[in-house]
Amino acid sequence: MAKAAFIGLGVMGYPMAGHLAARGHEVAVYNRTAAKAERWAAEHKGRAVATPRAAAEGAELVFTCVGNDDDVRSVVLGKDGALAGMRSGAILVDHTTASAGLARELAAAGKEKGIGVLDAPVSGGEAGAKNGKLTVMVGGEAAIFDRAKPAIESYGVAVMLMGPAGAGQLTKMVNQICIAGLVQALAEGANFAQRAGLDAHKVFEVISKGAAQSWQMENRHVTMLAGKYDFGFAVDWMRKDLGICLDEADRNGARLPVTALVDQFYKNVQARGGRRYDTSSLMMLLTND
Repeated sequence: MAKAAFIGLGVMGYPMAGHLAARGHEVAVYNRTAAKAERWAAEHKGRAVATPRAAAEGAELVFTCVGNDDDVRSVVLGKDGALAGMRSGAILVDHTTASAGLARELAAAGKEKGIGVLDAPVSGGEAGAKNGKLTVMVGGEAAIFDRAKPAIESYGVAVMLMGPAGAGQLTKMVNQICIAGLVQALAEGANFAQRAGLDAHKVFEVISKGAAQSWQMENRHVTMLAGKYDFGFAVDWMRKDLGICLDEADRNGARLPVTALVDQFYKNVQARGGRRYDTSSLMMLLTND
């Protein structure tokens, strides 16, 4: 069992840190809203601290899960950041969905201090975090990954090293690119079924057993048909992720015409007040004439 720190107790980080504690790891937590850290510490018999540096002091493993590149820098770098409190030989695991450039920046900063760094974005949403069934895509050195993997498996059902620093973030970009197209296609199919006068629930019951099957279809078609979107992975977060994908595509020359289009559809959802709606809310653009 390791002495660990978890920085960032949002909808994902809060249960992820809980799984670490449940496995027997000694966990110190930091959150920008201190009351949430105190509540977590009371629930899980952990320790809430005032700064990322204080959380990281003495920890063998430090996990971060915050909002974006700038948020990661704010909790990792600087005099009160996690790296300032970490000792040589410790490992930083960043679960934030961020840019590959940031992952390489952190890896370089860690190397200067003898600290291993892994970029390890996750997929599976809030339900996956709560149930300990996340997919974790990791970039970094194999020896560092092997040391951190048992702890990551506290909440990861599939934990895989994808390559050097940045490879985890690049893999997460592929994940989000694929999801964007899938959700738009699902929305169009659902709307078509309804307008064709079919029993859309029966339609998805049968086609989900064939080549059209996907996680999005099985887990979102019921709520999409009901027009319910006040849950799940927020449109604001998806647009942040797709922006990272489109920026990276500008650098590597990849063509993402569908992704760019779906990103604009999500912009329309935001304009209609759906910033916190689940990504399946693409359906509302087709049903709200």
